[in-house]
Amino acid sequence: MAAHQEKKPEERKRKNTQNDTRASKVQWGRAWEVDWFSLANIIFLLMFAPLIVYYFIMSCDQYQCSLTDPLIDLFTGNKHLSDIWNKTPTLTYKAAGIYTLWVTFQVFLYLFIPDFCHKLLPGYVGGVQEGAVTPAGVVNKYEINGLQAWIITHMLWFANAYYFHWFSPTIIFDNWIPLLWCANILGYAVSTFAMIKSYFFPTNAKDCKFTGNFFYDYMMGIEFNPRIGKWFDFKLFFNGRPGIVAWTLINLSYAAKQQELYGQVTNSMILVNVLQGIYVLDFFWNEAWYLKTIDICHDHFGWYLGWGDCVWLPYLYTLQGLYLVYHPVQLCTGNAIGILMLGLIGYYIFRMTNHQKDLFRRTNGNCKIWGKKPEYIECSYMSVDGTKYYSKLMTSGFWGWARHFNYTGDLMGSLAYCLTCGFEHILPYFYIVYMTILLIHRCVRDEHRCFSKYGKDWKRYTAAVPYRLIPGIF
Repeated sequence: MAAHQEKKPEERKRKNTQNDTRASKVQWGRAWEVDWFSLANIIFLLMFAPLIVYYFIMSCDQYQCSLTDPLIDLFTGNKHLSDIWNKTPTLTYKAAGIYTLWVTFQVFLYLFIPDFCHKLLPGYVGGVQEGAVTPAGVVNKYEINGLQAWIITHMLWFANAYYFHWFSPTIIFDNWIPLLWCANILGYAVSTFAMIKSYFFPTNAKDCKFTGNFFYDYMMGIEFNPRIGKWFDFKLFFNGRPGIVAWTLINLSYAAKQQELYGQVTNSMILVNVLQGIYVLDFFWNEAWYLKTIDICHDHFGWYLGWGDCVWLPYLYTLQGLYLVYHPVQLCTGNAIGILMLGLIGYYIFRMTNHQKDLFRRTNGNCKIWGKKPEYIECSYMSVDGTKYYSKLMTSGFWGWARHFNYTGDLMGSLAYCLTCGFEHILPYFYIVYMTILLIHRCVRDEHRCFSKYGKDWKRYTAAVPYRLIPGIF
């Protein structure tokens, strides 16, 4: 989507307040009102998402990654909940120290080390960048230095592993459950702080949404872009750091543990590290582009992002590596190549689809997609302050095949991660099941918001591109 703005005299005179119902008609983002079905889902997630994470990690720690054996033990009376809980490692001072140092270091890299990678790496966009227009018409600036933080962090990790030996490379795996309690504390603390902040000292009151329902506001967030000071943006920091920077370190720790236990690192573990490492590096290489995605452009900051980025992402997105510590899988050459190709093709589709969209947006449609001038649908929308914006929705390239073809590539990569683990247990396949549900839900949620934002223009777009994920099927 490419966009520009136009202010008309009569639009400038419009008066808007935070809860003006007229303003809600021209705003996008999350809901102003909550239906009973959404509320039920919110309460379910608040109650059971932390238990799901605990159950998966406990199953690996106590039951060799079997998801059914704990339930069988409980139903047959072989064990009680108290027996499982008493065997679970507790929070330790060591884990608290590790996690505090980790988060503090990432905050330091985020706030105090200006990006220099964009000066050294051709094609990389870093440094101070502008985000998308918020519903209130604000354009925030961000210090893009995630790639730099990832490089510095991993240089120190490898320097320690091969030279300094300050700590064991298996330190993350060895403290995995105590670190889980630390991550939960941070996730709940930042989510609660963000909610309190939205009531008493919001960064931009016009970008706050109050439904009046405590559970929904806590889960989905009230403030659109909560910040402390000029540069510490909650959404950008917690979406990328500390969870995604840690993702590759967690996998490296799993590989180190496999080496320690079995004397070798299997090709399946190498595949997991390589394929997920490509995804993480892609995220940070394109961090400036990420400012235009749904997480930044539409989601408010609440428990969904705060706790999710601290706990759900690092613990459940890395299940394949964790599983391979307990069940080392050595793939035959043909299977390994097939999985690698599936992951790389999925990544290519994911990246090229997003590249086409980004190129189209940056050039305002004055570019070539697959050797031709792209086709698009002109549309318009309005922000709360009465500013009218014009956008172009592309219907060429991969975006002419399906409205969310980037998600299709994402799902291919997700399946490749899972296939590295073989078929002995279902636990590693939670990721592809979850990602399928998540991305289909995102399709529906994104399209609902786009319809609210663009109105009849969105109907024209869906008529031109009728499929969501798979051309000719769905």
